[in-house]
Amino acid sequence: MRVGCPKEIKNHEYRVGLTPGSVREYVAHGHEVIVETKAGAGIGADDDTYRAAGAKIVATAKDVFEKSDMIVKVKEPQPSEWVQLREGQILYTYLHLAPDPEQTKGLINSGVTAIAYETVTDERGGLPLLAPMSEVAGRLAIQAGATSLQKANGGRGILLGGVPGVLPAKVAIIGGGVVGLHAARMAAGLGADVSILDRSIPRLRQLDDIFGGRVHTRFSTIDALEDEVFSADLVIGAVLIPGAAAPKLVTREMLTGMKKGAVIVDVAIDQGGCFETSHATSHSDPTYEVEGIVHYCVANMPGAVPVTSAHALNNATLYYGLQLADRGLKAIAEDRHLRAGLNIHRGRVTNAPVAEALGYDAYAPEAVLNVA
Repeated sequence: MRVGCPKEIKNHEYRVGLTPGSVREYVAHGHEVIVETKAGAGIGADDDTYRAAGAKIVATAKDVFEKSDMIVKVKEPQPSEWVQLREGQILYTYLHLAPDPEQTKGLINSGVTAIAYETVTDERGGLPLLAPMSEVAGRLAIQAGATSLQKANGGRGILLGGVPGVLPAKVAIIGGGVVGLHAARMAAGLGADVSILDRSIPRLRQLDDIFGGRVHTRFSTIDALEDEVFSADLVIGAVLIPGAAAPKLVTREMLTGMKKGAVIVDVAIDQGGCFETSHATSHSDPTYEVEGIVHYCVANMPGAVPVTSAHALNNATLYYGLQLADRGLKAIAEDRHLRAGLNIHRGRVTNAPVAEALGYDAYAPEAVLNVA
């Protein structure tokens, strides 16, 4: 199979879908790999490094899309990219379709077979291709929040960990999944006063054991959410419903009860955000203010640390990518975890939460693949 990797074009996105190490693996499996020139510049990998790994370097993204049977990316295709996709081609990348009707329509019209990293599953019911970026985003959320809390950046002027004789910042984390866990580790490590809210009692027990009392756990009710948000200096939105739009848990009205200059970091923004007042921002203009509350809502947070992120992502995506390259649609038909990643196939939406969010009919992947 001809596997293509274009350069990412989203604002300040420096990651790359295939590292040189991944290219070597695809080539070792007998595949031809086509990489757009300077695609790996953001991680310090030049064209010669890719050539040494066995890739063919082409001048433009158009060359990659025209010549490839499978496209491997990081972020969702932008409008100039989805119009270059075609029926019979496999797209393997993050999609986050539920809050993005225009992209969904573009992919439906293209006829492409689109596999979303964020809905591929594993034997434990986890999301193995989302997890590494959730780990990065959870840790980055605390760095971004701490910086945003500085007075010069619009925040309250509070040091996250405080100093002897002065209380540390209070951090509330909504959601105890991968993002929430890693955000809590970073915040607690810096000396902040940390609370995590979640609706799973088994998960709260697990988090309590992990942190040994250093982090407070609370069952998430409206009362508990208000208590934590109103008293917090920094609120991290870390809620995920796989494939679906994030629930709006913090309303605009609730912002009026928060401390002026408090910061919210909405890590769920890729799925539409879990704060009513959230809208996606970029690394070039990451924050805005509503009701005196600083909002940090960058939609590709891990892109800020592309060397770490690209290698972590490739470690996770390589196995399934090789399966797709080796066996094509049969890999999807025969592997239920890859089938869970199938969001669109030849004009049909095959992920139920996406279909529900956007008003499309949902088709079972098994019904539309038609693999002989």
